[in-house]
Amino acid sequence: MTVALYARVSSQRQTNTQTIDQQLDRLRVRADESGVPQAACLVFRDDGYSGTSLRRPGLDALRDAVASAEVERVLITAPDRLARKYVHQVLLLEELERFGCVVEFLDRPMSHDPHDQLLLQIRGAVAEYERTLIAERMRRGRLAKLRTGTLLPWTRVPYGYRVDLDRPRDPSGVQIDPAAGAVVQEIFARYLADGATLGTVVATLKQHGALTAHGRRHWSRSSLRWMLRNPVYLGQVYAYRTYSRPARQRHSPLQPIGRQGTTLELAARETWVLVATIPPLISQELFDQAQAKLAQNREQARRHLITGEYLLRALVSCGVCGYTCKGCQKPPRYTYYMCAGKVPGRPEHPEGRCPARYIPAPALDDLVWQDLCEVLTHPESIAQALERAQAGAWLPQELQARRTQLQSGMEHLARQIERVGDAYQAGAMPLAEYRHRRQTLDERLHALERQRQQLEAQVDQHQAVTQVMASIEGFCEQVQRGLAQATFAQRRQLVELLIDRVIVTNGDVEIRYVIPTSPASTHVRFSHLRTNYLLLFSAVAS
Repeated sequence: MTVALYARVSSQRQTNTQTIDQQLDRLRVRADESGVPQAACLVFRDDGYSGTSLRRPGLDALRDAVASAEVERVLITAPDRLARKYVHQVLLLEELERFGCVVEFLDRPMSHDPHDQLLLQIRGAVAEYERTLIAERMRRGRLAKLRTGTLLPWTRVPYGYRVDLDRPRDPSGVQIDPAAGAVVQEIFARYLADGATLGTVVATLKQHGALTAHGRRHWSRSSLRWMLRNPVYLGQVYAYRTYSRPARQRHSPLQPIGRQGTTLELAARETWVLVATIPPLISQELFDQAQAKLAQNREQARRHLITGEYLLRALVSCGVCGYTCKGCQKPPRYTYYMCAGKVPGRPEHPEGRCPARYIPAPALDDLVWQDLCEVLTHPESIAQALERAQAGAWLPQELQARRTQLQSGMEHLARQIERVGDAYQAGAMPLAEYRHRRQTLDERLHALERQRQQLEAQVDQHQAVTQVMASIEGFCEQVQRGLAQATFAQRRQLVELLIDRVIVTNGDVEIRYVIPTSPASTHVRFSHLRTNYLLLFSAVAS
């Protein structure tokens, strides 16, 4: 007779304390008592697998062996080792017995007697309750440690940081990785550059040879977006910031609907738990600018515009209810700006829709463009403000901080190269490993050197542009030259630069202008650098 011995533990700690070997020792003793030689015993074990799931390699192998008539008897210490849920226990027992296999539990022997079957049901329910109780206790204990700041919530250390290997969950051991930290600062700076997108940042990182946290050369846009939104780079470690939900869309139409996986989502801000503070990599100002640009790009994305060209796309607001107006087209080919409050169920209009009328898009576009040309042609009202904003040379503090961080990262890599060379000369490292480590360190050092060179070029560019744009007359003359012959794309670029909002209240139109106070601001939309603007004034036309 061939006997199968099945043992399971659900945690790595139980595996390390030899709990599973103790189960197998008891099962072997029972097999000996039954006269079964050790050679006729097949061992199936699941180390570190939860009993609440049926997806276990050892259990799958046991079921396959029973189905192929290789096993006639199965020995298990207790029913909860087979499964934690009573429904799973019944399913497995029926399956094994259907193939003529006898299942025997050491601690709780069972038979087909109705009393034993009732006892099995009760014990299965108790085991399931015990599992739920243990999970809840662990959750509460973990939450208590998080609130007291003694436990890091990370399953993986964020890119740009490193932890103490002896205390990987201790917040006090978190430090900035000099090389990776420089890459993080480069990502934020590149994204906020003139005309930059997530795609251009990906291309720049690939060109510099910067490696991801997994050592790959290819960066994904979604990873960069999560990094730009992660407050950990401000030095704030939060728990319960994200949660997983089933994906609503498949990655490919070739995949079955049931295999779409999960998607990571941001939880509500009030549910976040501040665990600890760590050394920051970027400033609050830079982080806020990145969030503003991400939000603006999402709002003004071309995918939201399905019909026509709208000069004031995503810049028009309804003065009645305050909602943004979106472009729409009505038959035959009339284009309008329509208040989003027209959709029923808005809080401002619980009993109906916004009463504001549709705004003819061509008329509003022409009105705003003519007013903008008038302001640029007669800039006396803004000359004094721009002169104050352009006074003196300008070198952002963020560039200085990045320069210091890059230098620190290069010095850190140089020391690592020196230590690797010393280890190889002392015979503590084989030649193949030395070459691999040296090549990796050289690539990271060269990537930082290229970033340093481009940073210095960027500093020179800022200083040169400041001198060119020193006077308001030069700025206005430069803009005025192309007003009459401006294409739609050029008009749109100028509107994004100089207009914050166009508010339409029935027959009144309020245009809120913004004036750039730095040369770099002449190439970046107002919403991306809101704190870099000094003057905000309104002009009303009707």
